[in-house]
Amino acid sequence: MRKYVCSVCGYDYDEKDGDKSQGIAPGTRFLDLPEDWVCPICGADKSMFELEGGDEPAPAFAQPAANESVKGKNQDMKQRAIMISNLAKAASKQHNAPMASLCARIGAYFEQRNEASGDMKTAHQLLNEDISTRYIAAFNAAREAGDRGALRALTWGEKVTKIQANIINRYQKDGDKAFENDKIFVCEACGFIFVGEEAPEICPVCKVPRFKFNQVKRGA
Repeated sequence: MRKYVCSVCGYDYDEKDGDKSQGIAPGTRFLDLPEDWVCPICGADKSMFELEGGDEPAPAFAQPAANESVKGKNQDMKQRAIMISNLAKAASKQHNAPMASLCARIGAYFEQRNEASGDMKTAHQLLNEDISTRYIAAFNAAREAGDRGALRALTWGEKVTKIQANIINRYQKDGDKAFENDKIFVCEACGFIFVGEEAPEICPVCKVPRFKFNQVKRGA
């Protein structure tokens, strides 16, 4: 019997025990789990699990390869807008109103120059590029600098990016049916997205309590 570990939240599926919460009997192999089975903690699907004690990912559920051709000015503007927006939030939490206001105006400037374009396929490719290349480079730089704060932030960011890519992948396969009976919640602290009836008691990524989750409603 093997164990498979969720790369987003750390939950381990033990084939010996199964998953009582979703009616999976003890002794059920990971490869025999239903296609719609998801992590009972964070909602990630089987492609996000890795074999415990091994380097290989869970077989037959690998993510698509990154596509380095998806680049451009619009992506750069969007990244700048997001970065400045995050700085505005940080300044606000530090009660630095002038700096928060300045960053908000700069973020709005870049956002206005960000043309609404692209599709789910492009978004999925970009997220996978982040996972397969950019996070690796960022982790290496942070380790070389001995920056523990950066390593913590990158760990959160990588997990959030994985769940975003996972959710888009599910939507690409099943369309609106994938989430038609579920609600969508976003952690305001780290950006983790949870799909389900109610937000988790604590965020699987950054561990903040449930009240830090905001529900995203259709058409919002």
